[in-house]
Amino acid sequence: MSVSFSLSEQQEQLKHGARQFAEANLRDLADAVRAEPDPLRRAHLARPVFEKAVQAGFLKGLIPQPFGGIGGGGVDAAILIEEWAAHSPDFVISMAGPLIALAPVYEVGTPEQIQRFVAPFLADTGAPVAAMAYSEPGGSANFDAPAPAEGTRTTAVADGDHWVINGSKAWASHLPGWDGDGPDVMTVVCRTPGGVSLIVAEREQLAGHIETEHVYDLPGLAGCLTARINLVDVRVPRANLLGEEGQGVALTRNAFIGSGASIGIFAVAAMRQAFDIAYRFALSEKRGGPGPIIEHQAVSDALADAKGKIEAARLLAWRALDAALSQHPSALEWALHSKVFGSETGVEVITSLMRVVGVSAYDKDFPLLRHLNEALAYPVIEGGNIGVRRRQLHDLFRSTGFDPLAASGMA
Repeated sequence: MSVSFSLSEQQEQLKHGARQFAEANLRDLADAVRAEPDPLRRAHLARPVFEKAVQAGFLKGLIPQPFGGIGGGGVDAAILIEEWAAHSPDFVISMAGPLIALAPVYEVGTPEQIQRFVAPFLADTGAPVAAMAYSEPGGSANFDAPAPAEGTRTTAVADGDHWVINGSKAWASHLPGWDGDGPDVMTVVCRTPGGVSLIVAEREQLAGHIETEHVYDLPGLAGCLTARINLVDVRVPRANLLGEEGQGVALTRNAFIGSGASIGIFAVAAMRQAFDIAYRFALSEKRGGPGPIIEHQAVSDALADAKGKIEAARLLAWRALDAALSQHPSALEWALHSKVFGSETGVEVITSLMRVVGVSAYDKDFPLLRHLNEALAYPVIEGGNIGVRRRQLHDLFRSTGFDPLAASGMA
């Protein structure tokens, strides 16, 4: 991207449009989600808003232009995510399934596969969803581990012109779809005779072959339909294999580059809201003293530290998303920094802002706690920082020819 830190006129319009949609729809949705105790009913509250977003063209904005969508660059994606995630990050995660599930399709799909698998998400009506069926109940940090380790446990066995898929998957949003018969497209990480592979299962193949074992009741991101499922004898045409058998490890890792970069912006959205709450509190609350608590140097220092970290995380995420969407050679490194630094800074900043407010912040009715619950998810989703992302950085640093200045362009 050109080095400019001012939004273009088009990006300003995107920001205002996204903010208007969020304030008109997502704020009330978030309130309704918090009031609903049942996790399945909570998730279904999003469907009418989802349909409005599709009708407004936002789903097409998640599909790159070469594949029929109207998606822009990385900074455009960051703007949209921040404006929506500030009110309802769970809604954004639910809607953004195609960003991960279709990434391997864009990378190695045949023209016929691209047309078929992308088509549901170019619709102007309805609520099409996609899922990347990667994580498994026993953990997937070592999904690529060779025997005698288990690695990926879900299997796909050839049977004539079909694959028959069996296994358990968890954590990806909308694995059961809206009605339990699956999403419109599910990209399944599985083990074939040739190694870890990716096979796309479509809704008509999934229907009747998904068992929903458990719907997670999450303390944050509570509106996401997050479940543990069993895939039982899912018959998929052999033509739905993406790339070659055994190519699934590289394709899966590449699919999570963009999503990792985006976590930095999710953390920024949570920090932004938390800062606004703490700042307004400091401006207005005296807590029994002679003036507002912002007059105390310690309070101002805590706010200043938080604000600086928010701005740093935002710019880092912008760069990371730009690199991911433009396929920059250093996209992986940028994405890993955005994921790790952004998510861990989010927890740190919101915790410090709770200290500014004091014990009142620990009340569930005070809004800071819900933003902390959201932030606590970010170090562990989209590849846990310890189990996956820091290990990827470790491998990157050990790789032959790694140049610490290459990502910045200062080599």
